[in-house]
Amino acid sequence: MATVDVTRSALPLTPTRSLTLRVIWQRYGRLLFGGMILLPFVLFAIFPGIFSPYDPLKISVRDTYAQPSLRHPFGTDELGRDVFTRVVYGARVSLTAAVLTILAASAAGVFLGVIAGYWGGWTDRIITSVGDMVLSFPSLILAMAVAAALGPGLSHSMMAVAAVWWPVYSRLMRGLALHLKHEGYVEAARAAGGRSLYIIRRHVFPNSLSALNVRISLDIGLAVQVLASLGFIGLGASPPTPEWGAMVSWGRTYFLTYWWIGIFPALAIILVVIGTSLLGDALNDLWNPVLGAS
Repeated sequence: MATVDVTRSALPLTPTRSLTLRVIWQRYGRLLFGGMILLPFVLFAIFPGIFSPYDPLKISVRDTYAQPSLRHPFGTDELGRDVFTRVVYGARVSLTAAVLTILAASAAGVFLGVIAGYWGGWTDRIITSVGDMVLSFPSLILAMAVAAALGPGLSHSMMAVAAVWWPVYSRLMRGLALHLKHEGYVEAARAAGGRSLYIIRRHVFPNSLSALNVRISLDIGLAVQVLASLGFIGLGASPPTPEWGAMVSWGRTYFLTYWWIGIFPALAIILVVIGTSLLGDALNDLWNPVLGAS
């Protein structure tokens, strides 16, 4: 009987270093790239005084309309204020406002979505109908209307954006609750005598966190953009607060002559939106590999 000689050369080759690096880049490249984009702005928001020695509100008549230089990397505005300093301090204002807005919208949406999806009935119909009615309007237009009704101000614009954003989380959480409440471990917990609040807290909500975290990471950049849009039309932060949208709005007046006043805050908004989009997509691929592969 013939024998088969299996040599070492016939065995599958181990992955090469280049292949390993390619797989790592495919899995974590967007996560690292998005994190690298967002990291400076997060540091700006936490430690703004470390990155600039200037006061973002101090007026200097002698330094008005100074071009970008070593002393003023982003130049100065019409009041002699350092644009780089205002962009740095604006990161704290814009990012904090965006995070708080999304947290408020997600908290309200998750609460209402759980009620609608887990218990159903007339509460489900009412919550779903109200959410669909809000989503039927363009979010930016509706936020502008609510902010205009409340009056100019950063806090009012945050409330306006949260008021039009909660149905997104309500619909997401409703779908997750409808799916999870029929899972085997939930049925077992219910058969063992577990109360609804216990099941939601112990099983439904923890198993929804990955999808919620992905959605939140994506929406933070969009919230920065929407809040900046409201600030651009005068419904956001009031001067002299260094808010990116208001800075872009003021800089557009001098765009043809002193372009740096509005360009750099606009670039900050663009980079934050790109960074959060990359980060959210990467987290979605890591936490939901089946959806990411499809």
